[in-house]
Order: sequence, then structure tokens, then C-alpha cells
Amino acid sequence: MKQTLIIIGFLSLAFAGCGGSENTAITIEPANANIAVTESQFAGFTDANLALVEGKRLLDENQTETAIEALKHAIKLNPDLAEAYFNLGIAYALLDMQMEQSGVMIEPATNSNSKEGRKKTNSEKGFEKAVEAYKKWLGANPKDDVAHFYLGRTYAKLTKDDEAEEAFMEAVKLKPDDSEYQTELGAILIKLAQYHKAIPPLKKAIELDPANGRAIEMLEDAEAGRRRVDYISPNKNTNQVAANKASGSNKNVNAVTNSNSETLPKKTPEANTKLQKDNSKDGRPRTVSNKPAKPADRSQ
Repeated sequence: MKQTLIIIGFLSLAFAGCGGSENTAITIEPANANIAVTESQFAGFTDANLALVEGKRLLDENQTETAIEALKHAIKLNPDLAEAYFNLGIAYALLDMQMEQSGVMIEPATNSNSKEGRKKTNSEKGFEKAVEAYKKWLGANPKDDVAHFYLGRTYAKLTKDDEAEEAFMEAVKLKPDDSEYQTELGAILIKLAQYHKAIPPLKKAIELDPANGRAIEMLEDAEAGRRRVDYISPNKNTNQVAANKASGSNKNVNAVTNSNSETLPKKTPEANTKLQKDNSKDGRPRTVSNKPAKPADRSQ
């Protein structure tokens, strides 16, 4: 009886052990299988543009990590494919955001230190590569409005707003009837606090596409910013005039400044000299110079 129980127990343990191995194999195999399928899928792409399209599709479907692999494959096939670098930068930024939301600490890339003394993220590196590729392309194709537009977007991602404005301006110049171009130009001008300049492109964007909600919202922001600027400027001038009056100053905005004397108003020659009665016998007026008096000779 004891032997029977021992044998049953042994078989039970053996069966449990086999079951554990089987479950582990089921857990691991699908992951390995998926990786194998992904690798073989991208390996079959020999056209960089097709790999780029696949990467963008995966990115739209929130398959971020797989999209990154597709975009890397596109770049491998064509190292000058600027749009692949741009989308790779977006993919890495999304991946970092997803990891942060999951509570995972993001460790910046270990190479290519930035000017600020911190390590660059993979997203930044992707956008910088995109800038290089777009500029190289535009060197040979300066009239490509799409390339100028995406160069502007890339600069905006890197918070290089002045460069972004220049690129968007060029895109708008080449294709003024594009609502999206006008919208992005208006957006970057608002970011630069150039509210007056932002209003015309935003109005143009709405004229081209009355359903452009983003342009409508930003136009309100631009007009509010312009009102703030216009309100502050007159008040500043008014406060300066009031301050001058309070101090008893009679300065005129057209005053002429002499480096060796005080500021004097124009067309008032009397202010340049002082007339006073001479105490001499003839009683004639005498001009008193502004020059300092010559010190008395005390050698005697």
C-alpha cells in the first residue's frame, strides 16, 4: 500500500513537472514566433518607400515598437529617406510617453551629448537626422514645398522655432493655397509671440478651409495676444509722459543732445547761451560760456 502511494505521488510530481514545462513553452513560443514573423515580414521589403508606408501604418495603429523596426528597415534601405527619420523621431517620442505612463524610467541614449550637457533621447536623434536629410534633399530640390513644410515641423519638434518659421514661410511662399501650411506658420508665429504676423496666415487658412478648427482657435489666441500688446504699448508711452510731467521735465522728443552739455530743445538759441548784465561801466549784455571757468593763477 505504501509502495502504491509512493508510486502515485511520484507520477503526480512527474506529471506536474511536465505540465509546467509545457505551459512555459506555450508562453515563450508565441513571443518568439511573433518576432520571427515581424523580421521575415520586413526582410521581404526591398523598397524603402514601401517599408516607410508600413511603418507609418503601424504607427497609426499604435504598434509603436513594431513601427520602429519597420522605419529602421526603411532607413537601412535608404539612409537619405528624411520622412523615415521624421516618423522614427515621432515613434520614439510616443514610446517614451507610453513607458512614462507605465511608470518606467526613461534612460537617455548613451552617446551624442547635446550642447546643454545632457544626453539626447532617441527621439531627438531621429529628428536631427531628419533635419540633415531634408536639408540635403532641398539642396538639390529647393522648390519642394512638402520638404520645406516637414523641415519646419522637424525644427518645431526640436524647439528650434526661428528655423521652423523660416521653413514654414518658404513652404507657404511655394504653395500659398495650402490650409495646413498656413496653419502651421500661424502656430509657430504665436509661439514666438509675433501675434500681428500670425493673424494673416491663420485667416488665410480659414478662408481656404472654413472647417479648420485648429486655425479658428489659434486665430482667437492671436487676436487676444495682439490686443494685449497694443494695450501695453500705449500705456507704456502714457506712463512715460506722466513721469516726465511729474519730474518737471520739458524735454521734447526732437531734442538735440550735446555730449558736452545738457540736452537742449531745437530752435531755442537762447537756451544755448545765457545772457546777463555785465557789471562793467558800459552795461552791455555779455555772453556767459558754458565752458568751465579757468582756475585762478595762485602762483603769486
